[in-house]
Parts: sequence; C-alpha cells; structure tokens
Amino acid sequence: MQRVARAWAGIDAGKGHHHVVVIDSEGQRLLSRKVANDEPALAALMAAVLTRAETVTWAIDLADGPAALAITFLLDRGQRVLFVPGVAVNRMSGAYRGEGKTDAKDAAVIADQARMRRDLRELHLDEPLIAELRMLTAHRADLAGDRTRNINRLRIRLLGIFPALERALDFTNRGPLVLISQFQTPAAILETGQRDLALWLRQRQVRNADKLATVAMRAAETQQTRVAGDTTAGELIAQLATTVLELDRQLAELDKLIAERFHSHRHAKVITSMVGIGDLLGAEFLAATGGSLDGFASADQLAGYAGLAPTPRDSGKRVGNLHRPKRYNRQLQRVFYTSALISIQRSHASRTFYDRKRADGKRHTQAVLALARRRVNVLWAMLRDSRPYQERHSTSLAA
Repeated sequence: MQRVARAWAGIDAGKGHHHVVVIDSEGQRLLSRKVANDEPALAALMAAVLTRAETVTWAIDLADGPAALAITFLLDRGQRVLFVPGVAVNRMSGAYRGEGKTDAKDAAVIADQARMRRDLRELHLDEPLIAELRMLTAHRADLAGDRTRNINRLRIRLLGIFPALERALDFTNRGPLVLISQFQTPAAILETGQRDLALWLRQRQVRNADKLATVAMRAAETQQTRVAGDTTAGELIAQLATTVLELDRQLAELDKLIAERFHSHRHAKVITSMVGIGDLLGAEFLAATGGSLDGFASADQLAGYAGLAPTPRDSGKRVGNLHRPKRYNRQLQRVFYTSALISIQRSHASRTFYDRKRADGKRHTQAVLALARRRVNVLWAMLRDSRPYQERHSTSLAA
C-alpha cells in the first residue's frame, strides 16, 4: 500500500477496547480496527498506522478515564492528539452515511472532524501535580454528590414519620445529623427530655446544643400520632445520618489534601489572590485548564472553553444571533460562576459591575455570568503577568 503524506486517526474510546479508523486527506478510509486497551495492542496500532502515513493526527472522544493510557502512550511518542467531545460526535453522526451508531462509524466521524475542523483542543501530557488535582477534584465531586443524595434520602424517610422535625432542621449541618443519628421519632425525643438531649449533644461537640434540643423538643410536642413502620424508618434514617457524617469526614480530609497539592503549584498564590477563589476553586481551575494558559490562544478562547463567551448562530439574513455554546467545560464554568457570586459580597469592583448590569435590565443569573466573563479577562492577565490581584488596580473589572 502506498504511504500517504497525511492521515487522521479517529479513536472511539472504550473500557476494554477502542475502535480506530484512519482516513487520508480526501476522507478515504485507510484502516479500521478494533484495538485492545493495553500497551502492546496500542504499539502495534501505531506501527500499522505509521506505515500508511508520514504524518498522523490522532483524535479521541475522551480526555481521561478509559482513554488515559492511549493518550499518554501517543503523547509520550511525540504524536499529536486532538480532543473531539462525545457530544459533538453524537451531533454530527447523523450527517454521515452508514449505520445509526456503531463504534466504527463513531471513530470515522472523529477522524473526519479532526481532518476538517480547526477549533479542536490539542491534548498535552499533564504534569503529575495536575493529574493528581484532576483526580482529587473529580473524587471530591463524587463524594459531594453522594452526600447530597444521602441527605435527600434521609429527608424523605424522616418526612414519612416525623414531618415537623424534617421541616425544622437543616441536614447540611453537622448538629442535626448527630441528633438524627440517635433520635428519629417524637417518642424518643420526648422520652429523653430537653435537658438530657442538650447534654447528649454537648458531649458530642455539637454547636448550639441547647437551641437544637429546644427545636427538636418543640417539633416532638406537635405530634402524638405514631406512624406505622417508624422503627424501621428510624433505623434507616440513623444509617443515612451516619453515612453523611462519614462523608463529611472524608470530604474534610480530602479538602486538606487538595489544598496541600494546590499550594505546591507555581500559580497558586496568583490564582487565590483573586477575590472569590479559594483553594478548592483554584484546584478545579488548574484541573480544568491543565495548569497553564498554553492551551488557550487568548482570554476569549478560555472564556469559550468555560461556556462564558457567546457563539454566533446566524441563519440566512439573520445575523448577530448569539447563544451560549453547547460544548464547554462545566467544571471551569462552575469555578468562574461560583467565584463571581462570592466576589459580589467581598469585592467593591465586582459589586459595582453586578449592580450596573442589574440596572441595565439583566436578571441575576445573567449579571453573574457577565461578571464571570469579565473575571476571565482579569485572571488571564494576572497569570500572563504573574501578578497577584489588587483591588485598587481593578477598575477595569467595573468598567
């Protein structure tokens, strides 16, 4: 087979196997192969592809997880790898001939998108610290999600047997969780008594133990009816409360580890000098961006990656029709949006900018998004110049 000058290899990543399709500059298929997700198979694949083309651009639909080995293997060997988001593959798949959805077709779509598009993000080898932060922040998000789900389950169970207490307590706080881990029914609270209940809570280092005991007692005094199955429900509630408390412990330890890793990065002081960005949001920023601005040509491109820069959706004679992009990094958007919310309370410049947007008729969310977009520019300049944020020099934020 004659060797072509350039080729594009699309990889539809999977857990045990990937499917790879290689095309030439005309879109003609040079190779289609199922490849095991292990190093010998990847080495054989690269050798086979390089016998068919002098220069190969690889593209893949995942940036981590099952695709991590393949990406690292290729980058270690000097290959260029582009990221084609799975949502883009699904959206474009209908425009290509062939079966509705197969691994081979998806791989061909990925290869062809890499051949035609110039806006795809190029992947680079992560420095070890960034890889750690990416794993740690992702794990934290999983634990936080588990915590929320368990609190919701606890509320549902408690609502079924003791609605007054469910309504009175905030289970995102430790005190109510400690209380409900032992006392789940009106009868149990009334039998213990307010004084002994407060003492029991103080012994477990619960803040405002007297106030919490008073609230629980008032709720218990409003219900004399015993709901069927309350004993079993109480046992389940206790288990859920214990689980949430354990998740809180794990999250606290994980936050310390994330902060420790984050502060060892060269940009940590600059990033956290910006009002509203603490250790966790700073770590998420590094995880989402790869730890540097090298992958972004401008602040506008970074804003686009965060879903904060509107994209044109013109049609016929309709121009200037801007919409939020569908493809963006949600973790990075969360960093800028959450930090913007915090900065409104702590930064005069941010508050002034937000108030002006509200006066212009923007809704709250729109005003916060506009502020988040402005903060992208500021943080970009800070990192470019290695200069910490200073409020007295931040008049451009409110401009």
